[in-house]
Amino acid sequence: MTTQSTQPDLLYSEEEEALRAAVRDLLADHCDAPGVIARTESDTPHDAAAWKALTEGMGLAGLLVPEELGGQGASHREVAVVLEELGRAVAPVPYLTSAVVATEALLACGDGQLLGKLASGRTVGALAVGLHVAPGGEFRTARVEDGRLHGELTGIADAVAADVLLVPGDDGGLYAVEAGAVTVTPQVSFDLTRPLATVTLDGAAGRRVGDAEPAVRRALRAGAGLLAAEQFGVAEWALTETVRYLKERKQFNRPVGGFQAIKHRLAQLWLEVVNLRAAARGAADALASGGDADVLVAVAQAYAAPVAVHAAEEALQLHAGIGMTWEHPIHLYLKRAKADSIAFGTAGAHREALGALVDLQAP
Repeated sequence: MTTQSTQPDLLYSEEEEALRAAVRDLLADHCDAPGVIARTESDTPHDAAAWKALTEGMGLAGLLVPEELGGQGASHREVAVVLEELGRAVAPVPYLTSAVVATEALLACGDGQLLGKLASGRTVGALAVGLHVAPGGEFRTARVEDGRLHGELTGIADAVAADVLLVPGDDGGLYAVEAGAVTVTPQVSFDLTRPLATVTLDGAAGRRVGDAEPAVRRALRAGAGLLAAEQFGVAEWALTETVRYLKERKQFNRPVGGFQAIKHRLAQLWLEVVNLRAAARGAADALASGGDADVLVAVAQAYAAPVAVHAAEEALQLHAGIGMTWEHPIHLYLKRAKADSIAFGTAGAHREALGALVDLQAP
């Protein structure tokens, strides 16, 4: 008897498209480009109103949380659609860090109480592991003495917005620590819409929620796989806005987009972005279905970072002088793309991991 392998469905369902439309409308109201730029210049980079609308208004923080724990019981596919739209708007909200990474860590631990709080959106969580750490990579831990945590952890994304931090300890445990019990010092962040911080623990009390190693591994894998959806959103915005601009901008009494050399660059970029969408959808579907997620996440991240950066760079160049101004939002997308290119491991690290997974080692 032969069995047929189930092929992943990379197309968007009607429900996913409806979710996209709703999120895009919400972000158009809350995260317009001038507002996001103004927020990056302020002392409060996160948009609390947008976060409340996404979570309390639409229930999106609990998409990965089962219904019996207060979540929506959806899948990574729906989360990927949300992240595509958040990438298109470079929305300054802690969705990836709280609703995906911290939530996945708690799902691995089975802590229903804290999961329910994160699902409501009223509590923001952050995994206290450097944003640069790849799935399966080594991460720093806090020293645990008599139930108290000590040490300094750097490069923690969205820690300034977190209400609770999930801190890996050197005893192998993962501890939930209230943000008020630690010192969070903002770091200079290239991407001002996703700020990094140093977390200093000086005898902070923590509640052990589970084992750190499997929780961190699961959280970082989901973070890397769904980050590709955000990178696709960034790249798609860059391509769409560049095409629109080049249809309107004229030189020598003809649209700039009509010149053959420009057409070639845009055609090449379109192919890259379409391929990125397929890679990102493949990773999201594998995470949702329990397929070969390790391989598909590595494929997506090996491809996503160069494409997102290339799309943002092309947008900057093809917008010419206006693209170099602070008032135009292109710099937000380029910074997000560059920062994402080292988040959860570089493309090179994922290519190396992929080689090991499929037994194709480099010479």
